[in-house]
Amino acid sequence: MIHLGIIGTNWITHQFVQAALATGEYELTAVYSRTLEKAQEFGKAYAGTREYKDDLTDFFALEEMDTIYIASPNSLHFVQAQQAIAAGKNIIVEKPAFSNPKEMATIIKQANENQVFFFEAARNIHEESFKKMKEFLPTPNHIIGANFSYMKYSSRYDLVLEGKEPNIFSPHFSAGSLADLGVYLVYAALGWFGMPKEVHHFARKIQTGVDGLGMIILRYENFDVCLQHGKIGEAHLASEIYFDDGTLWLDAVNSINQARLYKHTDDGAPLEIEVSAKENPMIEEARDFAEIIQNPDNEAYGERYEEWVELARNVNQILYELRKQAGVVFDADQE
Repeated sequence: MIHLGIIGTNWITHQFVQAALATGEYELTAVYSRTLEKAQEFGKAYAGTREYKDDLTDFFALEEMDTIYIASPNSLHFVQAQQAIAAGKNIIVEKPAFSNPKEMATIIKQANENQVFFFEAARNIHEESFKKMKEFLPTPNHIIGANFSYMKYSSRYDLVLEGKEPNIFSPHFSAGSLADLGVYLVYAALGWFGMPKEVHHFARKIQTGVDGLGMIILRYENFDVCLQHGKIGEAHLASEIYFDDGTLWLDAVNSINQARLYKHTDDGAPLEIEVSAKENPMIEEARDFAEIIQNPDNEAYGERYEEWVELARNVNQILYELRKQAGVVFDADQE
């Protein structure tokens, strides 16, 4: 049984805890919040929670807790991950895990040195529907392009229009549209196609200094992938991958609920691909992480873990390059 501690008491933390408990591989051991009352309010929904802390030093010192899920504001992930690793804890860090490649490299190195696991909680690549799409992808020389879209209007943008700076639109908290939604698209592209040769980002910055929306082009050897992300507008587009003999249509890449394969030789009649998204989309990632944590000496699991770490490193590098092109500078870049 994995003894889980959590940092962050928002909706996404509830979703991860519920997913983790649903796997039967975790129990919620400890909750940290800046106030004890908030920690207790969060934990009372889960029977068996034993520890509540409003001091991080006391929280990391809990011996029974072996794995920590970090879902604090993005800019806090790095320092909290370092503290957790130093205390000998495995870490599951909500995406985007870290602000820049320097932070990412430091955490990977420290996790290896302390013999603990680091996972970036990029849930879409762990969903069975995402993995299943690989069965329908031809070799790269038969791919001719792709378009992925994820634009969802955030009500917090109304505060920006009032002259305020909420966390999710603040460079002080390593936020913005690319960090919040674009990360799903980049993970999908790199998860299916690998590292691109070139990247280009055409972004619209908002008054807080971060990107509100953007168009990205990832250039591969024989094709381009176009990514559209945004938090100040709403898109209702599907995502598609184009082959020289057909098209793979997906309702989304952040969570695939519908998929169809169109072949040029089939008179336009699509093949409906059977996919089944979980009601809680974080169950599959929680189960994947549990397999690694509970089987530290399994060679096959070890190889899978290294692939995830390398993918996290590559995604972080691409996000950083895209952000630089957009002229978005985080406070964390100055440290």
